[in-house]
Amino acid sequence: MSDDREQERPHAAGEQHGQPPRPISGHKALIVVAVLLLVAILIAVLGIVPRVRARTELKQSTDGSAPPTVTVAPPQTGKATAELVLPGNIQAYTDSPIYARTDGYLKTWYFDIGAHVRKGQLLAVISSPEVDQQLLQARADLTTAEANAGLAKTNAARYQSLLTQNAVSQQDTDTFVSQQASTSSAVRAAQANMQRLQELQSFENIYAPFDGVVTARNVDIGQLINSGAGQQMFRLSDIHLLRVYVNLPQPYAQDAVPGTKADVILSQYPGQKFTGKLVRTADAIDPTSRTLLVEFDVDNRAGKLFPGSYGEVHVNVNRGAPTLVVPVSTLIFRTQGLQIATVVQGPHGDMAKIANITLGEDDGRTAQVVAGLEAGAQVIQNPPDSLVDDEAVRVVKPQDGSQAQPSGGGGPE
Repeated sequence: MSDDREQERPHAAGEQHGQPPRPISGHKALIVVAVLLLVAILIAVLGIVPRVRARTELKQSTDGSAPPTVTVAPPQTGKATAELVLPGNIQAYTDSPIYARTDGYLKTWYFDIGAHVRKGQLLAVISSPEVDQQLLQARADLTTAEANAGLAKTNAARYQSLLTQNAVSQQDTDTFVSQQASTSSAVRAAQANMQRLQELQSFENIYAPFDGVVTARNVDIGQLINSGAGQQMFRLSDIHLLRVYVNLPQPYAQDAVPGTKADVILSQYPGQKFTGKLVRTADAIDPTSRTLLVEFDVDNRAGKLFPGSYGEVHVNVNRGAPTLVVPVSTLIFRTQGLQIATVVQGPHGDMAKIANITLGEDDGRTAQVVAGLEAGAQVIQNPPDSLVDDEAVRVVKPQDGSQAQPSGGGGPE
């Protein structure tokens, strides 16, 4: 039996060696495929990324060395004259506060604010009994002085006649002659005092000094009037002609010629213009504002304008020569000052030329160039911030400007 078992074992072992290998499971196959795919992707990335990087660097280097693309346009020609719009202060042609020159109580007043009065019309009456009594005393003093002077004159004449007959002494005669002279001086002093009080009494009546409108009344019946307190009783304004004062900027001071016309516009009268004529100037520049004070006179016989109003004054000034007008987007603001870029013909083609300019008026959309720019120059529109002087540029037509994408604007839109 042992031999039979030994014969069976080799046979069994032979059967095991003759069996085929077991197949790989699906999970293991997926792992193998994923690993192989990752290896392939890694190899591809390591080969493609350097190429892309090199291509990008080459493009950037090419773009950086290429000249910027710009559009150009010539400046527009402005008018030889310009209209300045300036603030104007409207004042009465004559404006006078009226004060009392005598003390007393206000007895009555005849005109209130807004009343039109004529020169010499009675505005109010002040009651001053003290002044009246002083005037009566002054008249009595004058009568006494005149009587004394008459007696002294008679005595002096009598003694001078007796002196020729040696009936009186020379000393007595000189005494009476001296009395005549002193009493004559006393008469003149009394007359002056009476005239002073008469003038003071005349100030009890307040008269209009000129034709005008009462614009203020600061007293009422029974109010104490003190001439030394500086109390304003009335204010009178002559408004048939109004003065409009304007501060003209220094660059246009030479245009302030008497006779120059201007239009005055007020907000309460939309669409209406009031013509004014320049009549005088201060003939001096204000060092604080660097402006010239000028006066325009406006006819106001219709009474539509009021003193103290604010108005816009439209003045036409002469620039001397037509100006050049450019969009504000063409301006370059740098530390060197205000500049503008133009395209000129260089030895190797078009090149940028940057120059400093001087501006005139600027309305926020366009600006006037008064110096630094020539007519017909090709001005670069929306110049890039990186643009430098003598840099090569490529000029395209405005309709092709969409192809150019400047890196920045040289001025506010």
